[in-house]
Amino acid sequence: MGKISNEELLSKIDAQFPGQLTSTGEPFGLLTLETGREHIIDILTWLKNDPVLQFIYLTDITAIHYPETEKPIGVIYHLHSLVNNVRVRIKVFLADGDTHIPTATTLWNGANWMERETYDLFGVIFDGHPDLRRILNVDDMTAFPMRREYPLEDPNRVDKKDYFFGR
Repeated sequence: MGKISNEELLSKIDAQFPGQLTSTGEPFGLLTLETGREHIIDILTWLKNDPVLQFIYLTDITAIHYPETEKPIGVIYHLHSLVNNVRVRIKVFLADGDTHIPTATTLWNGANWMERETYDLFGVIFDGHPDLRRILNVDDMTAFPMRREYPLEDPNRVDKKDYFFGR
């Protein structure tokens, strides 16, 4: 149990950034916030530099892809306050044709590799990143492997025909 509850943390963030959080929740006890790309760096900077909260540890930056939604690409930030033993997840959703978001390398040096991985697998472009290039896949690859932009099954498979199952 941390020194700061999720309710107290949410009230502090909401007081500092009124109207900038579009959605909140606590799945599995982890405070989850949603904001826009224009506010993300301000929120991350405040969480890191606030003398009480001290979210100095960037656990992860990753992304998700929900192809059926209006804004299918989501960039996810996980932060940890080692002093208060509390974690927070911040999500920013982006439209498919506009996957630009400001870089967090100005706050954490470790964000460099996390952002490169997210770019390589999901195609999210981190504006201001010092060296945004592929890290896991070949340089001339045009697709992003973690996006759900492929059919779930091979339509040419013959062992999946209905008549094999009495249908």
